[in-house]
Amino acid sequence: MAAPGSDIEHGYPHLDTVRAAITALYRRLSRDTVDTFGLSVLPGDVAFSDQDDLYLGVQRVARVMVQHLRLPDARMIVSFREMRHAGNVELAAGPEYFIELNSRFKTHRRDIGAALAHEVTHVYLHRLGLSFPGTRDNEILTDTTAAYLGTGWLLLDAYRQDSLTSQKLGYLTPEEFGYVLAKRALLFDEDPSPWFTSPQAYEAYTRGLELARRDQSHPPLAAAGWTGRRRYAKDRRSARSDHPSPATGGDYAFDDGPPLSVSFPCPTCRQRIRVPVRGRLRARCGLCRTVLECDT
Repeated sequence: MAAPGSDIEHGYPHLDTVRAAITALYRRLSRDTVDTFGLSVLPGDVAFSDQDDLYLGVQRVARVMVQHLRLPDARMIVSFREMRHAGNVELAAGPEYFIELNSRFKTHRRDIGAALAHEVTHVYLHRLGLSFPGTRDNEILTDTTAAYLGTGWLLLDAYRQDSLTSQKLGYLTPEEFGYVLAKRALLFDEDPSPWFTSPQAYEAYTRGLELARRDQSHPPLAAAGWTGRRRYAKDRRSARSDHPSPATGGDYAFDDGPPLSVSFPCPTCRQRIRVPVRGRLRARCGLCRTVLECDT
């Protein structure tokens, strides 16, 4: 996890990896299992005041994460030490897992839940056998999984900035966290924005929500706007001609068949879907089972 107070990157530099992580999660878990995470960890479940006993409180919050991620056999032993990063977990065979947190969390307890959300998700993915090659991509997978399955809103809420200090936990940018949380919100009709105590986190979430909603309005989806539909119609005419030009739509691509078909990413899981070009039709994603209204 990124060190608090470091320079904070913004925008969507890891978006392709984030989207690949969402797809990988559906492939490994199935839509039915994803649906069991419809309720996020609530703020009251991870509240941690200065009056609480430090070690009992840490064990309590760790247990919340373990239970949320359906890890009944995993016992977390949490300690503190001076380190560069926010946390570290020893991924052994279990049943005990050893988590180390940065000693700064002894006096910054409000973010202990965020740090544990990331580290316990490492344990969850380890037990699933799901990983990406390379440390960077694997950490992005961990952040994305935490956010998509209901604990990672705490990681975004740990993002705070003022004239003197700045802090961000996790490898995703604030806007990328907002995007993943928004994808979750659109799936489960769950609005996490009232839980944010950081105004910067709320702003990042709203920006991520805009991008997530745009995923649902790209052609050939019927909800596409006028500009996108016009560009799509031009690319479709080109695909039908004897000398097709490269498509400019970005996400969609035509296959001259026969018959002519178009492929595009599912707005929910990002798995690519191929449908025939024959006007209005209803398609169903084979991975996440989302039913899509299309105008091909």
